[in-house]
Amino acid sequence: MEVIAKSKFVRISHKKLNLISWAIRGLSVAEAEKVLASLNKKGSRLLSLVLKQGIANAVKNFGLVKETLKIKSLQIGKGPSYKRGRAVSRGQWHPILKRTSHITLILNGEKAKVVKEPKEIKEVKKTEKVIKKERKNGTKS
Repeated sequence: MEVIAKSKFVRISHKKLNLISWAIRGLSVAEAEKVLASLNKKGSRLLSLVLKQGIANAVKNFGLVKETLKIKSLQIGKGPSYKRGRAVSRGQWHPILKRTSHITLILNGEKAKVVKEPKEIKEVKKTEKVIKKERKNGTKS
């Protein structure tokens, strides 16, 4: 079963995120967490948040086992750029583009096998009102 986790408008360039995403594509979730924890980059922290989000979605919403989860695909896309600028000499202006990214993570895993136990048979205790009605009507259940 596939589980999707998305994060949009992340304040980092898509080129910087792609450098990190190549390191974890195709890995299992446990290995990817170790790799992201060891990298000293801003993007590794952002990708680990998306990975944790995907794991939580898979376990809670779909009942998948964390140990079987694997990264099927990790897509980094361009987001909009915030246009800012810096004033320079002679009334000119140098543009500064603050780039954003969109992250889409797809995890693949197996459902947990649930073994059903036989239900216990409970004794039904009749209340006094039910017994009186049965006596009045002459029926037993």
